[in-house]
Amino acid sequence: MTAIVEEILAGDKRATGNADMMLQNAEWAAATFARFDRKRVEAIARATADVAYAHAGALAEAAVKETGFGVTAHKKIKNELTSRGLFELYAKEDYCSARIKSELKMVELPRPAGIVFALTPSTNPVCSVYYKVLMALFTRNAIILSPHPMAKECSTRAAKLMAAAAEEAGAPIGIIQVIEQPNLPLIDYVMKSPRVSVILATGGTPMVRSAYSSGNPAIGVGPGNAPVLVDDSADVIEAAKRIVTSKAFDNSILCTNESVVLAVESIADRLLQALKSAGAYVAKPEEVVALRDLLFGKGSFNIAVLGKSAVEIGALIGLRLPAQTQIILAEIDRIGIDEPLSKEKLCPVLGFLRVPHAQAGITQARALIRLSGAGHSAAIHSKHAPTILKYGAAVKALRVVVNAPCSLGAAGYGTHLAPAFTIGTGFFGSSAIGENVGPQHLINWTRIAYNDDPKEAFGDFSGLDANAGGPALALGLEAPISLGRLQEGAEAAQDPLPLPHASHGTVDEVAILREEIRRMVLEELRGALRS
Repeated sequence: MTAIVEEILAGDKRATGNADMMLQNAEWAAATFARFDRKRVEAIARATADVAYAHAGALAEAAVKETGFGVTAHKKIKNELTSRGLFELYAKEDYCSARIKSELKMVELPRPAGIVFALTPSTNPVCSVYYKVLMALFTRNAIILSPHPMAKECSTRAAKLMAAAAEEAGAPIGIIQVIEQPNLPLIDYVMKSPRVSVILATGGTPMVRSAYSSGNPAIGVGPGNAPVLVDDSADVIEAAKRIVTSKAFDNSILCTNESVVLAVESIADRLLQALKSAGAYVAKPEEVVALRDLLFGKGSFNIAVLGKSAVEIGALIGLRLPAQTQIILAEIDRIGIDEPLSKEKLCPVLGFLRVPHAQAGITQARALIRLSGAGHSAAIHSKHAPTILKYGAAVKALRVVVNAPCSLGAAGYGTHLAPAFTIGTGFFGSSAIGENVGPQHLINWTRIAYNDDPKEAFGDFSGLDANAGGPALALGLEAPISLGRLQEGAEAAQDPLPLPHASHGTVDEVAILREEIRRMVLEELRGALRS
């Protein structure tokens, strides 16, 4: 009996046995998909994005119903941006074709990662599934998704819809898979699997750290805590509108949302009034005390208020706020570990601190990011270029949004940053990547480099196809290593597969994959029955 079947039949290890089957299927799918040309990949990505877009509203509603976090209309916007919007952005890029650089005497060949293991959060469940799946498809990778247990139903539904659309458009079976019943031991098992090529981790700090310690390459995102400086050159009314819009978006569930306003004293009162007009409720001193206790009274952020509306949060401290209230403003007098309201708050409660001048605001912004959010995001509302430049150079944030809402602006919507829901925090935030994560991070390039001596002629590679010939082996079935007259793995060699042909006469690699999976399943069942 094979190891996989033994795992499946051992009751307490059934889940890991199923995970092994998923990984095996993903290996074969990835090997086949890596040979698709750009035209086929684009058609698959387009079909998948269209289906995702068509279900953006229904899945937004399902996410709010399941998790209790956020605003359905705002989640629908995020789902639309990460489906058709993301497709339209990256459809212009080519992650499939060789790049011939005659002037450098070099050929660059795209090499997909293989299997992407994607962890998705409860706060932004569906849009994270959309975003990670499309990035994997554009780069010809297989993807296995592990949704947060609090959002597993809506996330699984999204993944299955996309998988069906991709396969209908010609993608290999198993190119998109989802763990429907995630749990920590199972996630840990898959994260540490040598079959996994890269982990895309979006979620809480413990989970991201676990991904980094798995032994596999990982791309993770740390916590945010974005300061927003408003100086005396800013358009105060516009700044207030943008800040409220940003902080209220999806009930402040994005880690790129503003945490504390740093208002230069000369415009602070005008800004407060403008924030009120834009939909902010300014809490009284005794209400600030109550908010502090509600949000952080148990030592850490109270997840009971995560993604709740300003009206709901107000009710929890005895406030009956008007239905149109967008955010609650809590004025504080310092930044530091002894002021919890200067920490990250994934709810529409916004700190407000007066500073004597812009330089003091920059100093306080640096202090805020020292608490948490290193490498993440910051915002400034100003028309004074020297201040903007000094702010950007001083704060330890790798995205500084100017005169725009930070929530979506730092995520690449409303600015020209790359659209992303995994925000690289760079060396400041203990991450290898310091930009918004995109398809380019799921692919490497083999560089064929000629001797630079002018006497050595560069070859003619035009019209050549690196993938011409028979089908590639899956990742786990590379050619055996030669050991004298023996070959490691030779005893496991199988008869060559028949080569089914498509109607136009070319090798049908998807049919080959189906046949191999069918044969594997039959062999596993025969072994189980014999035992």
